[in-house]
Amino acid sequence: MSKSLFITGTGTEVGKTYVTGLILKKLREGGAHPAYYKAAMSGNRRRPDGTLIPGDALQVQQMAGLSQPLEAMCPYVYEHAYSPHLAARLEGNPVELDTVIAGFQALSPAHDFITVEGSGGILCPIRMDGTRLWLEDIIRALGLSAVLVADAGLGAINSVALTAEYMRAHNLPLKGVIFNHCHPGHEMEEDNIAMCERVTGLPTLAKIQTGDTELPMDLDALTALYDEVKEP
Repeated sequence: MSKSLFITGTGTEVGKTYVTGLILKKLREGGAHPAYYKAAMSGNRRRPDGTLIPGDALQVQQMAGLSQPLEAMCPYVYEHAYSPHLAARLEGNPVELDTVIAGFQALSPAHDFITVEGSGGILCPIRMDGTRLWLEDIIRALGLSAVLVADAGLGAINSVALTAEYMRAHNLPLKGVIFNHCHPGHEMEEDNIAMCERVTGLPTLAKIQTGDTELPMDLDALTALYDEVKEP
């Protein structure tokens, strides 16, 4: 039975994809056969033949040394660097929840750990036409618990606390926080982290410095964050 975990962030550009790459690298080097998945990916470049390159998936694939093909990592890829609902409005091909679920479930037979990365922050509209689909709808449909990635710098207390409070109010399980862009001994960052723990009651799972190539976290502690994939 494979296990899964969701990676969300306090917003865009906090390093979700980078942290996800380190997580999968840790799992693979620990002897696992992990998979990466993201329901919808925006802001992608085109190949010479016009097809879109799923940039986040490619980054994780290269960081972690995955053999998993890019086409199995993300069912919806958009060119515009907008929220998926707006990118799909401009480009077509809106996200269908059944397609996202099927792509996720297809990974289970061949992979022991499936790491699902979110789009933007937790309050992300995925589809807003005749069908309304939020990121949290995908999290619930896949039965995922989450880890929050946050920048350790100025604003961390507010962004972490608000995200954690929203997820609690919406019954979205959150297991802890990984802080990115950390500088050891930095007084403000260390206080930010301590205050986030105090306000949210969530544990700090790892502190990542810019340029780290290894996840500073015990492998057993990492795998313990993953829950069994629910039966379809």
